[in-house]
Amino acid sequence: MGESEFDLRRRRLLRGAVVLPLVAAGLAGCGTAPAKNDTFDLSVAATVETRAQAKKRQILIADPSALKALDSDQIMVRVSASEIQYLAKSQWSDRLPRMVQSKLVEAFENTGRIGGVGKPGQGLAIDYQLVTDIRAFEIDTTGSDRAVVEISLKLVNDRNGTVKAQKVFSASVPAAGVSSPSYVRALDRAFAQVTGEMVAWTLARL
Repeated sequence: MGESEFDLRRRRLLRGAVVLPLVAAGLAGCGTAPAKNDTFDLSVAATVETRAQAKKRQILIADPSALKALDSDQIMVRVSASEIQYLAKSQWSDRLPRMVQSKLVEAFENTGRIGGVGKPGQGLAIDYQLVTDIRAFEIDTTGSDRAVVEISLKLVNDRNGTVKAQKVFSASVPAAGVSSPSYVRALDRAFAQVTGEMVAWTLARL
């Protein structure tokens, strides 16, 4: 039986992408994508459902950690449990962890419910650090095409280094079509959902 039109369109999106079996040690080969790629950004459309305020608290958004497969400007697509590829001719506007960090800062600032929020090196007198690990930020094509975002979060007291609370946040959003813009829009919606939950959860615990 031949490939369906859906599968053909999906395969064209990945043509020329880097194949990285997860069981291999060849992740060092993932470099910067060509300059002519379509470039995408993440929006901060998070809906924060909370009345909690922390006007007397200042927080630092530490540099997010991530496996090397995610620590780049390429857009990951999972094609099986043990194999990933990247979208051909597409890239993020910056390394993914830097984008996530900047958008988290914006999301907290946009609430107007916190005393201050910043990144390392900005000289804030910090009460708490938010330590994040990006566990998944991908299009999963092993079933129906879905954007999957999963980020773990630790709320760390900056004065004594103790973890006050921690939680893993995740979202899965179906892609509306088989194209790079459709995949990125799904990732954007999943990230917005996760971001809103992270901000609300943090504000409630400061």
